[in-house]
Amino acid sequence: MNIRKINSKVGVKFRTDKDSLGEVQIPADAYYGAFTARAIKQYHVTGQRTHPYLIMAFVMIKRSSSLANMRTGTLDKKKGNAIVKACDQILSGKHLDQFVVEAINSGAGTAFNMNTNEVIANIALEIIGEKKGTYEIIHPNDHVNMSQSSNDTFPTAMHIAILFNVKQVILALDELIKSLIKKAREFGSYQKIGRTHLMDALPVSLGSEFAAYATAIAKARDTIVEAKKELEPIALGGTAVGTGANTPKGYRNIAISELARISKLPLKPQQDMQFALQSRFAVTNISSSLRNLALELGRISNDIRLMASGPVAGLSEIGIPAVHAGSSIMPGKVNPSLAECMNMVCFDIIGKDSTVALAAQAGQFELNVMLPVMLKSVLDSMDMLRNFVPIYSKNLIDGLTANKEKLRQHVENSPVIVTLLSPKLGYQVSADLYKESLKTGKTIRQLVISKGLMSEKEVKTLLG
Repeated sequence: MNIRKINSKVGVKFRTDKDSLGEVQIPADAYYGAFTARAIKQYHVTGQRTHPYLIMAFVMIKRSSSLANMRTGTLDKKKGNAIVKACDQILSGKHLDQFVVEAINSGAGTAFNMNTNEVIANIALEIIGEKKGTYEIIHPNDHVNMSQSSNDTFPTAMHIAILFNVKQVILALDELIKSLIKKAREFGSYQKIGRTHLMDALPVSLGSEFAAYATAIAKARDTIVEAKKELEPIALGGTAVGTGANTPKGYRNIAISELARISKLPLKPQQDMQFALQSRFAVTNISSSLRNLALELGRISNDIRLMASGPVAGLSEIGIPAVHAGSSIMPGKVNPSLAECMNMVCFDIIGKDSTVALAAQAGQFELNVMLPVMLKSVLDSMDMLRNFVPIYSKNLIDGLTANKEKLRQHVENSPVIVTLLSPKLGYQVSADLYKESLKTGKTIRQLVISKGLMSEKEVKTLLG
């Protein structure tokens, strides 16, 4: 196998790598090989490279597998140790530009698995003093991918990448919950008119409204925490179709133990390995928990936008911090831009969950091949949350103020507060007072006292 041949095209040096389909021209300084070179010509989809957490997860898998293969006596220690050292270089931040396969690539993620195998093989070759491409010494498939398949490594890497990312999402949500609780306490004494069907309802406190928001986010957060536990059992060791074919005795437990140690995650073997390859239940579970969070975040953002509407012709119950000018034409205008941005984030997350759901049900028999798009969708959703929720908390929620006078006016002027007097006055009398208040513009308090239906003291006791 001649893989030393160097060609020159427009000043760029190339080497010739060979795979099962034939020879391929590779940039001489590239650590990837023939499979990757073919893949990057085919999978030009998003223009986005694979997520850093997936790279980290895959390299950890290769490192752990090499250690397991050495301990079971199936991998030569010189080759195995070189592979481990190559993985350590990547995990330290080197050679990340060599992972060139896009986020959405071949079915089951085979192209990215091979990108990883080739990069590690070529780094390992240089570590032992050999040239890139001398695969008869360290081979991407025979040595780096030993005891593995894309079928079990990609699902395992999916779980790990999501578990890495979800930690930051949870921390961001914890801060948002704190911000909402702080506002609930700050606004606790301010009464406001409640609304049902977007119409006036009984008074509530502005603080209790924000306390309810905090409860909603806390429940969504807890659901995410619970969902991530389903990601801890992993498919590694199942190889093709979940049978564990071509793995030495003891490999699976050693590899997963090493993987748990280096990742610092509570990983464990999935007991049913066919299930681990067939089903993506754990991924849809975490995706749906993100969707449910998005539904709550979107709803809360809508409320904030409505409460801040105005300042003259809207509700104007709260003030929002000005993070930038609201209009390019209307001077002084302040918009609820961060709440609007959160709405857009939420819409995107909901759409990505639909992608995950469709991809999950598209699996057939012993494998779901739609893994790359599922993972990209979940990681993209998590990235948006971990990036934007802290900004939303600090620059919007923390800066909200209460318009005390407007809140008081709404409560005092709304005829619906007659509901609080109806146990004493009766439903029909109260309904007539409601209509009269709307017609005359007089408040319920004024009407009840002027008609002698209740004393001023009695009204004050019930209405405040």
